[in-house]
Amino acid sequence: MADSKTFGGFPVQNLSSDSTSVGQIYYNTTSGQFKAVKDGGAPIGTWAAGANINAHRSGLSGFGTNTASFVVGGDAQPGDGGAHTTLVESYNGSSWSETTEFSTGRAQAGSLGSTTAGLIFGGYTPSVTDSTQTWNGSAWTEVNELNTARSYMINASNGTQTAGMTSTGYSGTAAIYNVESWNGSSWTEKTEPNTSVYLRATGGAAPNTDTILFGGGYLPARTANAETWNGSSWTEVNNLNTARADMGGSGTSSTSVVGFGGRDGTSPPGSVLTESWDGTSWTEVADQGVATIFYFASTGGGASSALKVGGATVNPPTSDYANNTEEWSAAAVEVKTLTTS
Repeated sequence: MADSKTFGGFPVQNLSSDSTSVGQIYYNTTSGQFKAVKDGGAPIGTWAAGANINAHRSGLSGFGTNTASFVVGGDAQPGDGGAHTTLVESYNGSSWSETTEFSTGRAQAGSLGSTTAGLIFGGYTPSVTDSTQTWNGSAWTEVNELNTARSYMINASNGTQTAGMTSTGYSGTAAIYNVESWNGSSWTEKTEPNTSVYLRATGGAAPNTDTILFGGGYLPARTANAETWNGSSWTEVNNLNTARADMGGSGTSSTSVVGFGGRDGTSPPGSVLTESWDGTSWTEVADQGVATIFYFASTGGGASSALKVGGATVNPPTSDYANNTEEWSAAAVEVKTLTTS
């Protein structure tokens, strides 16, 4: 338990590790320094290059955090055969390693959860599928299927292995706008969003009761629409600053989300823009380093930490698949060491 002393009339706590309470001045007994905590300016943030995945892939799915993530399936580089892959790779914050593969190649699937309790569903295998599989940290198990087979929902799903949600998609012949929630054993259809578009992104760690859906749309239009979900209904909120489809997203609730990348309709069509949502408005923050425009995987940890992995860098997405990783970081607070000069 921290003690405190009075210096010049002001109480200063002795702490063995840095504080995260904005406005606090304290003495760090480990470093032997006086320190102060100020607002770090989040979500300004930065993007930095991370380790490359082992195989160039587009249409891959991902789940986990920025320091413990999985990327699953996808389409191989055309020069490597171009087929839906069975590859699964895990990230430990510094490197990728291959782990237990699927029995059947899969691309454009939905995914959610953690590296020890994940879920993957839908996509192409090679036809559009309703298949759902759980991951327990060592093996994949087939469980109850989606009510509606769908693909193109890479970054439109989020949550946990016992409370998840996926929205919109593509049947193989037409767009799908309905929403399904997962309770750990089965899928249930929910209320559709107010705006009928697909290729959307989402963010929120409690998607059955608290999430946000944003962006989307296919040629020739993109949308900047954003809607929040409270467990029973959708509410339209302020739009993105720039309309885009195929975005990535990461967040902890409908009031704390970061959305990035995607196709904005320009030539070339890729966007490096990142926008942060605080529950009221979207703010443009730091740009990505690479405009990976099609079908990249995004995994999260919150509005202050995320990964963007793989994808395609050209339009149409028939070549130049990426194997790069970019890491998003936005500190909520900044710790300053106090000096006498």
